[in-house]
Amino acid sequence: MATFDLPPYPYDRLDPLKQVAAAHEGGIVDLSIGTPGDPPPAAVVAALAEAGASAQGYPPSIGTPAYRAAAAAWLNDLVGLDLGPDDVRATIGSKEFVAGLPAWLHLKIPDRDTVLYPAVSYPSYAMGAELAGLRAVPVAVDEAWRIDLTSIEPSDAARALCLWVNSPGNPAGGLDDLGAAAAWGRSHGVPVFSDECYIEFIWDGPPRSILEHGVEGVVAVHSLSKRSNLAGGRAGVYAGDPDLLHFLGEVRKHAGFMPPGPTQAAAIAAFGDRTHVDDQRERYAERLRLGRRLLMAAGADDCPLPSGGFYLWAAAPDGDAWAFTEMLARDAGVLVSPGEFYGPAGAGHVRAAVIRSTEQLRLAAERLGVELD
Repeated sequence: MATFDLPPYPYDRLDPLKQVAAAHEGGIVDLSIGTPGDPPPAAVVAALAEAGASAQGYPPSIGTPAYRAAAAAWLNDLVGLDLGPDDVRATIGSKEFVAGLPAWLHLKIPDRDTVLYPAVSYPSYAMGAELAGLRAVPVAVDEAWRIDLTSIEPSDAARALCLWVNSPGNPAGGLDDLGAAAAWGRSHGVPVFSDECYIEFIWDGPPRSILEHGVEGVVAVHSLSKRSNLAGGRAGVYAGDPDLLHFLGEVRKHAGFMPPGPTQAAAIAAFGDRTHVDDQRERYAERLRLGRRLLMAAGADDCPLPSGGFYLWAAAPDGDAWAFTEMLARDAGVLVSPGEFYGPAGAGHVRAAVIRSTEQLRLAAERLGVELD
């Protein structure tokens, strides 16, 4: 009997180049992973430190009422919804939810075996399907890196367990038509899961959520990792269709998924504060501009500013992403990710997460002998 052939974790393939980049005086400028480089808000850290008593007992798997109320109020204020605490459930960040969803959902819909996801996207959408022993079928994206729903084959739609959309998109920053995605799912009887963890970093227009188009058959997934620089806290939420929320909440309860009590206390403080997000938006906007100049000076064929998110998606010279990645590590001490990490359709590009300070970006530019101003 054949066993599952686990592929290497994509970012582990960069380990040799990390050493090359780190050999520069001043060290590596690591733009390969979207882990926040700025500290979380002081009030959030204080809430975490003061929440010792909440570590004593098991926290509710779906989140405390206060946690869910805070998350609902945040979404209501952000995109004009009318959610209450019962319309929201907690996650331990969002990645575990993304990777685990196909296995759980297949228990509810056993006659469907296909996970649809954008052809250029976060690797965990496809990996979640593979870990569950299901089909992972990429959906084409258009020239603006938005999912092309018209390209879905009817035979795949008929077998679809779910459709993932990600807007703003990782890695390319495209903004999907979330209303069209919701309508497609309802017309085909396919649940649509919308990964909206970059919702606070949309540059072209206001924040937007699939929940603005009704909750029937859709679930939005959110995280404090990016919004509040709280990736180490592992705090997120999902909201949407009541039946899907109830089923997934019960499955997760049986499996013991629960954000730690102190994390939930810190998350309440994070959801309730807007100032730190505005400050972070200003930082990322400046870094995106500087990072674009850096990559273009290094030889990128093209590097447009994204419509959303904090990644730069640059076309590599001659379409050779690995050669460009190696050159950046060798000559600038900069580590980026080759586009193939995000699907074969991403080959020929590199992704740079502008999570390092402007000083570090300027240091990398100095190594190349260019000025960013």
